[in-house]
Formats: sequence, C-alpha cells, structure tokens
Amino acid sequence: MTDAGGVQDRGVGGSGGEDERTALIIVDVQPDFLPGGALGVAEGDQILPGIRRLMTSGRFPIQVATQDWHPPDHGSFASRHPGRNPLDVIELHGEPQVLWPDHCVQGTPGAELAPGLPWERVSAVIRKGTDPRVDSYSGFRNNIGPSGERPPTGLGGWLREQNVAHVVICGLARDFCVRWTAEDAVGAGFHVTLRWDLTRSVDPAGDEALREHLEDQNIWIAGHQAS
Repeated sequence: MTDAGGVQDRGVGGSGGEDERTALIIVDVQPDFLPGGALGVAEGDQILPGIRRLMTSGRFPIQVATQDWHPPDHGSFASRHPGRNPLDVIELHGEPQVLWPDHCVQGTPGAELAPGLPWERVSAVIRKGTDPRVDSYSGFRNNIGPSGERPPTGLGGWLREQNVAHVVICGLARDFCVRWTAEDAVGAGFHVTLRWDLTRSVDPAGDEALREHLEDQNIWIAGHQAS
C-alpha cells in the first residue's frame, strides 16, 4: 500500500476458475463516511453487517476495497476555497466539483478502513484522491484533471488479470463513489451488480432517479425494494 494511490496487490485470492470470475468491490467503507464522521452518510453504519456477510460468504475469492486517501490540502475541500462552504459547487478543470468537508486525510483514523470488517480477505486496495489537484470518486478512473483526461487507477487491468468478468459493488456513498465506480466498471467491459441495500446516499432524495439511470447503464440493481 502506497501513498501514491493505485492498486496494492495483497496476495490474497487467486485466478483461473469459473467460480472466481465474480469479484466483490467494497467502496470507501471508512470511518469518515460513517455516521459521526467528517462526511458521515446517514444510515451508513446499517450496511456493515450485510457487507460482512458478503465478505465471509465464500462467494468472492477476489475482493477489492477502495479507500479515499486525501492529502490535507486537497482541492475538493471547501476549506481550501475562501468564502466557500461544504456542498457548494465550483468549476474545477472545466467540470462541476462539489466541495466537501475535510475528510479521509492520509494517516488519520477517519481515513482507515472501517474496523470490524474482515479486511484480511481483501485481495487489493485502491487508494484514490491522492493528487491534491484532482478528486477521485471511481475505483477505476480518477476524475478529470488538468490534462482534461481521466487516468485509470489500474483496477480494470488487475481484475482482468484475475479472469474477473463480473463485479458486485457495495459501500459508500451510493450517489457518488459507488455510482462512478459502477459506471466505470461497465465502461471497462465488466458485468456489474450494485447491491442497493448495501449502499447509502449523501442525498437520498435523488435515489429513484439514480436507480433508473444506473439501470439504463446496464447495471443490475440487487436488493432494491420499491417504496
């Protein structure tokens, strides 16, 4: 695991069998995104038991975690923009950028993987958001940076090396990092299942429109109960 981001292969799991062609991706389950954290998502703690069950089910020999890992001067922090408040939207590199409270700062307790889950089962960790100039929601690609491009993190290639064809995604937050990870997984050629019941949104008011959008992107929504 390095502060530069990218894929850390932890030497867990394997490749080659049909039963190993589905990978579990656990997005940003970190204390700062749980209730009481710097950017706590309401009910985020309620998904932890279900994620633990998936991790220990034996269905996923290949498991990946993503981890926000920001330097303290990250450009997405409202504190870096005088006169701006969290959840304000500015333009950054020609694209809309939500400004956030300082969160998941490298080396702080809030940036660690949340305690109580069996992280020893994880095969690789993707640290993202390490460049102070660029936000990074997706586990597969950074947001648009100064070059106007979205560089890959290396996750897509690593999964293909493991013979993965299908990914199951859960974690936080549904309307940002989970959404972008799912969309980029489709773009990278994977079949994608999003465990709706094991995600929560920053803004739940947009959930139904988000669900319809994701289904339009050929993302299979599992665990959704119509209201």
